[in-house]
Amino acid sequence: MKLVEKDGVKIFKFDILEDVKHCFSTRVGGVSKGCYESMNLAFRGDERENVLENYDRILALIDSKKEDTVWTRQVHTDNILVVCKKDRGKGLFFERIKDGYDGIITMEEDVVLTAFSADCVLIYFYDRVKKIVGICHSGWRGTVLAIAGKMVEKMVELGSLRENIVCGIAPAIGKCCFQVDDVVIDAFKDKFEFFDKCFEVDKKSKGHYFVDLHSINERILLEAGIKKENIENSRICTKCGSDLFFSHREMGEKRGSLAGFISL
Repeated sequence: MKLVEKDGVKIFKFDILEDVKHCFSTRVGGVSKGCYESMNLAFRGDERENVLENYDRILALIDSKKEDTVWTRQVHTDNILVVCKKDRGKGLFFERIKDGYDGIITMEEDVVLTAFSADCVLIYFYDRVKKIVGICHSGWRGTVLAIAGKMVEKMVELGSLRENIVCGIAPAIGKCCFQVDDVVIDAFKDKFEFFDKCFEVDKKSKGHYFVDLHSINERILLEAGIKKENIENSRICTKCGSDLFFSHREMGEKRGSLAGFISL
């Protein structure tokens, strides 16, 4: 990934997704104040006019418009929704299109798929041949549910070949900072045979562990048939980089939200 700055706004972009409009936001370059400072992209109690201005500023960098965004209500599921041009504006201007969908896909141009994060993993998808894009929100629950693999399967249903799909794994809380307890560890162990390679015991806190969500999601994509060379994994920790990112683990509820965007 590379950090791009223009007109005071900082965004991250994937090299592997250079053919499509996309970015992952930072907290830099917006107009929000207080605990939302400054590029907050969800309402969360923020002033509506500030959030709308933030959308204008960040989407200008990828030649897109806020009127073309589509949101769902993320609730840590593995549900996936296919959207189209008639859905544009749902979330920012109208009621969100659906509750309980953490993955969205489109085959139509100028539909700006939008997903939110403040430590959770966002994963971007692009079929270079069939021209399909998608994005999913994968916190630890979504990762246990392997939503990334289910996104691949949905794209295959829509006509994609696995070898034509490229993926980007955005900044999220890293193994260095994602401390969990036995309940979370047991959920992962019950799901993935490879999980022993993706966590470490916290030697300073009994009954706690550090989990590598970036690596687990990459492994899920590989097992879904995505070529390793077609995956760009940022491995950037949002908690360590809280000067650039909103982080729930670092800031709690009083914070703004990051967002990922992708559009044909």
